[in-house]
Amino acid sequence: MDGTQMPAAAAAMTARYGAGAEPKAGPWNDTLALLLAHRSVRSFKTDKPPEGTLEALVAAAQSAATSSNLQTWSVVAVDRPEVRAELAAIANGQKHIEVCPIFLVFIADTSRNSRLAAEAGTELVGMPYLESFLVSSIDAALAAQNAVVAAESLGLANVYIGALRNDVTRVAELLGLPPGAAPVFGLCIGYAQEGREGEVKPRLPQDAVLHHETYDADDAGHRAAYDPRMEDFSRRQEMAGSNWTQRVIARLGSFRALSGRDKLKEKIIALGFPLR
Repeated sequence: MDGTQMPAAAAAMTARYGAGAEPKAGPWNDTLALLLAHRSVRSFKTDKPPEGTLEALVAAAQSAATSSNLQTWSVVAVDRPEVRAELAAIANGQKHIEVCPIFLVFIADTSRNSRLAAEAGTELVGMPYLESFLVSSIDAALAAQNAVVAAESLGLANVYIGALRNDVTRVAELLGLPPGAAPVFGLCIGYAQEGREGEVKPRLPQDAVLHHETYDADDAGHRAAYDPRMEDFSRRQEMAGSNWTQRVIARLGSFRALSGRDKLKEKIIALGFPLR
């Protein structure tokens, strides 16, 4: 890293980890700068991106790694206002689903390979197992993250919508999904409203997630140092002023917070994934 890059790299590390918590400096380039500047945006302009943007983002998504080249994912672009409104309601009233110019639903999709096997007159005995659903979900996530990075490189903001899993049965009905296809999350993409671009959210110290040789479970000190940084961030963003520990407990400490996702296994099985 040359001297001209050091200030930018240091500033990006400070934004991501907080002053005094930055990891040591290393190589730096525009790609790293883009990745470290990621933030979730929930206020979008209605302005549409240039023609061909969706296809470019899907091309980027299809360029992601995929297990054994099985390509067990699909994506549905949703434009109809009435469908978006219902999806927003499923996602606990996230109105940005209705506003953003591009809304995508990423699908764990083994149905294409099932059709392939039927046409070939053979049986895919490995399909009914948990591994197949896990692979397809990972494929979808890797593809979506490629799309996110591509979108940000074009100046487009985004936010993932995991709350579509509140009712995967209804989402599947709305999107006309065949058996063996399940929605795993949504993705809003568009231009951020001025002044609503958000701020880089601090992450746990690297020492809490980066282990060398063996796992070190002694992370209480790292969490204690992170909590006040997360609390300060929440206050600056006019969010509930809770720290990270409190957020984890609130999100996972009750069935109510799951918003129906405690029944997700049964619903995924009903969508054609036996999960043996």
